[in-house]
Amino acid sequence: MTEASVAHFYDELADDYHLIYSDWDASIRRQGDALDALIGQDRAAVLDCSCGIGTQAIGLALRGHLVTGTDISPRAAARAAREAARRSLSLRTAAADMRRLPFADGQFDTVVCADNSLPHLLTEQDVNAALAEMRRVLRPGGRLLISTRPYDDLLRDRPSSTPPQVHGVAEAEGGERTVTFQLWHWHDDGERYDLEHFQLLPAGGEWRVRVRRTTYWALGADRLAGLAAEAGFVDPQWRMPRETGFFQPLLVARAGE
Repeated sequence: MTEASVAHFYDELADDYHLIYSDWDASIRRQGDALDALIGQDRAAVLDCSCGIGTQAIGLALRGHLVTGTDISPRAAARAAREAARRSLSLRTAAADMRRLPFADGQFDTVVCADNSLPHLLTEQDVNAALAEMRRVLRPGGRLLISTRPYDDLLRDRPSSTPPQVHGVAEAEGGERTVTFQLWHWHDDGERYDLEHFQLLPAGGEWRVRVRRTTYWALGADRLAGLAAEAGFVDPQWRMPRETGFFQPLLVARAGE
């Protein structure tokens, strides 16, 4: 999976990304609250280096943090800025690859890389490059927050699909629903998988289907924590959703002094 193909996947998805959530605004608030509790300081300078359309970045801005968002997808980053402005929030965004962040050393108190974004990088070399950049732009002692799917469980079961997620309300209640689900096709190496992202959108009593494709690396928890330690992070610990209230497991670490 190339840089251009990941950007294309999210460029295509940018206008419809909120339809993944049953209630996007509620998810923004809930995820922002959970991450804010882990940041542990007021008005932190936060970089969300995989901001997408702004789910976590806007949530953190609502909590008073000084947030900058970057994403490999120019369309997603632009939408994040628009969505923040619509909520009267300040959110500076730019299109950038997390392996080459356009910021000076030690500029941020916290770096967030959420929603299973890091596993788009399919080699250890690329993951190392991204983690080194996150470490570089953090001040000494700064906080790293990375969330991924629960890959230790998924590597045991290697599922072929995800349950459907429904956005909106039933037609009987005066609204329309969008259905999102994924099909997974595991590679022979047992770690990487191609994902087909399906959205079924209502179209005059019928369904219109949109399919987008990308690839992920199912990075186990110990392996990712080890890579973070190699990149100069200390005390890497996994925090589970039942503890944090965040919807995915979170790797929490500090930049070494």
